[in-house]
Amino acid sequence: MSSETGVEAAAATRRRTPSLRMSTGRAGDKIFVSAARGSGLTVLAIMAAIAVFLVWKAIPALQDNKANFLTAEEWNPNAVPPRFGIAQLAFGTIVSSLLAMLIATPVAVGIALFISFYSSRKLASVLGYVVDLLAAVPSIVYGLWGLIFLSKHMEGISKFLNSVLGWIPLFGGDSPGKNSIFTAGVVLAIMILPIISSITREVFLQVPRANVEAALALGATRWEMIRLSVLPYGRSGMIGASMLGLGRAMGETIAVAMVLTFVPGINVHILENGGSTFASNIANSFSEASETGRGALIASGLVLFVITLLVNMAARAVVARRKEFV
Repeated sequence: MSSETGVEAAAATRRRTPSLRMSTGRAGDKIFVSAARGSGLTVLAIMAAIAVFLVWKAIPALQDNKANFLTAEEWNPNAVPPRFGIAQLAFGTIVSSLLAMLIATPVAVGIALFISFYSSRKLASVLGYVVDLLAAVPSIVYGLWGLIFLSKHMEGISKFLNSVLGWIPLFGGDSPGKNSIFTAGVVLAIMILPIISSITREVFLQVPRANVEAALALGATRWEMIRLSVLPYGRSGMIGASMLGLGRAMGETIAVAMVLTFVPGINVHILENGGSTFASNIANSFSEASETGRGALIASGLVLFVITLLVNMAARAVVARRKEFV
């Protein structure tokens, strides 16, 4: 009887133990879900608060503006009456950022592939550390480097591109210089390259090892293995990393302000001196701006906020179409 009682007690204990664990797990899941939901709602609330603040501060300046805010190229909000528009700022921001992404993304993906699949483990560790360290360098350091060192060497490169590709309007012009949108794009490309490379490397390292080994076992070369197994799996991650770099380039202030020379009006020749972006214009004009001028700068910041939001939404849509590889 005592043995049967002991067996029954043990069975009852085993029956009770899973229920206790499940109840503990359910409570933990509820707490985690609530915390995650609260974090997501907090982000949305912060974004909404930023948008409301920008609109609230920009409305008085927009009401006083005597020029078309979306199409005017001049920027003179301190005049009486004020006249300002964002056409030149939008052109400079979009062109320099896209140029930076076009330069940086292929190089960053190549660096990530070399570190992940070609270099030795020791060399990969050193290179990964260097790339992560470059991502932490302050933007003002890149700006000083671009102003003091890089811009001196960009004039020759600009003249060469003008002579070879001058038949393309973007690379045309009569006087290619060193303080141009092209120079700003190169500086931005160097800035965002470590970010794109670091994230892309982490994505490549998450590729299932079985896929890599199966491709090699079937006789694929290393490049064929990368093309068939690695790149399709990491496509969404590469797109996300590129969009993150694009957002960093669009919002960069100090580096562009130090490199780019402001010349009024849109100039489609990116090799010639002159141009401006949203962020650099805010950095250069804020200290001397009147009340209306500050409102105008905030209005331009609102446009940059909307453009960045649209870019991120487009990136999310592209990534969502590639979910089969995630």
